[in-house]
Amino acid sequence: MLPSAQLEELSQSTPGRRSELRPAVRRNPPNPTLRPVLNRISELVHRRRSGRAAIGELTRGPFRAGGVLRASRTTGVITNERRTPQWGNLKRDQHLQPGPKSSVAIVDDDPDFRVSVAGLLRSVGLDTLSFASVEEYLGSEPPDCPTCLVLDVRMPGQSGLDFQRDLVAANAELPIIFITGHGDIPMSVQAMKRGAIEFLTKPFRDQDLVDAVKLGLARDRARREENESVIELRARLAALTPRELSVLTAAARGQLNKQIAADMGITESTVKVHRANMMRKMRLASFAEVCRAVHKLKLLPELRELP
Repeated sequence: MLPSAQLEELSQSTPGRRSELRPAVRRNPPNPTLRPVLNRISELVHRRRSGRAAIGELTRGPFRAGGVLRASRTTGVITNERRTPQWGNLKRDQHLQPGPKSSVAIVDDDPDFRVSVAGLLRSVGLDTLSFASVEEYLGSEPPDCPTCLVLDVRMPGQSGLDFQRDLVAANAELPIIFITGHGDIPMSVQAMKRGAIEFLTKPFRDQDLVDAVKLGLARDRARREENESVIELRARLAALTPRELSVLTAAARGQLNKQIAADMGITESTVKVHRANMMRKMRLASFAEVCRAVHKLKLLPELRELP
């Protein structure tokens, strides 16, 4: 054990010598001379967790459970062995971090209504774009992010329902939320059959619109991710040789290696080589992934109806 006089000297020493405190604390936990040092460590930890630590008192890493408090041999800064460098106060401020980028297009001929809806959506953290007509919306540059359309049913020029019909004819899968001050049941049924997310009649609850917009953005985000997945699969598919492609489709049908070898007129060992190359190039690990890839790429008509 260290003498009390030496422990007292360490507790009031320069920062460079505080690196000796850790073994001292470990060997002398009940010693009352260390109480000021332990109190100082507790104070620094509390200030760090509450975001009030002064620059240089602690490193940027957070103090985690199970970590070991250490003092730098050169600076005397108390740190935690299991820290994450440059993590800073990110965890404390996570609620302030913006989410994935998305955009909501508001198309309505009433400027007051556009301002009101835009303010509502911005208050929940959503980016908005406002347009007075369908023609103005079509003349703009579409954002490259998940998008949802808040559309008035009746407007000068092309109406909202006519615009939805054109989008369906062009296979454009854009989530639409209709808003109208004079809707009827046949009109709403027609819009919903064509894939509208919601059909709201003025006046409506703010939360109903926010919920519908979030649902539309989630669907468009999932659609974009699916499209990106298909594009990536097609790029991998292009790297296959004709025989590897034949092995891929045969494997998706559930054929065994011996059956594939007999159909292709090659040995079973050669089929295994082609199959291994195909799995590596397509980055597939199981038969289920093979079936999903073939289904996404629509290589076999009999697999197109799979969920």
